[in-house]
Amino acid sequence: MTTHEAHDTTLLFRNTMRITPGHLDPFREAIARAVDFAEEHGPQLMVQTFVDEERMLAHSFQLYRDSDAVRLHWQLSDPYIQGVMEHCEVEGFEVFGEPDADVTAGIRSALGDGAALTFLPRIAGYLRLA
Repeated sequence: MTTHEAHDTTLLFRNTMRITPGHLDPFREAIARAVDFAEEHGPQLMVQTFVDEERMLAHSFQLYRDSDAVRLHWQLSDPYIQGVMEHCEVEGFEVFGEPDADVTAGIRSALGDGAALTFLPRIAGYLRLA
């Protein structure tokens, strides 16, 4: 991968979720189930989720090889995603990199008008995997 490749190279998503009041424990349980499933079956290269209990916000970072991996994640993980969404709403979603048109449209459709959505194209970078 070079620093000048345009579309469909590694994609990093940051999802900021507002946890529904009174749902912190069920949210944590749903996230744990979703991440366990993704670790065993999902195409993500990395998933990390962090919780700010004081502000009732969670931040999830997911790293994908390409847009095909995002599509596969959506197909495999939909029940787990729905389980998490029972306990929160997306407040902001940031896409670092340039997904293809189908994935871009899918993200826009899933979020609707309720969440802030940002796309940030890559300027330069590299990825090291163990």
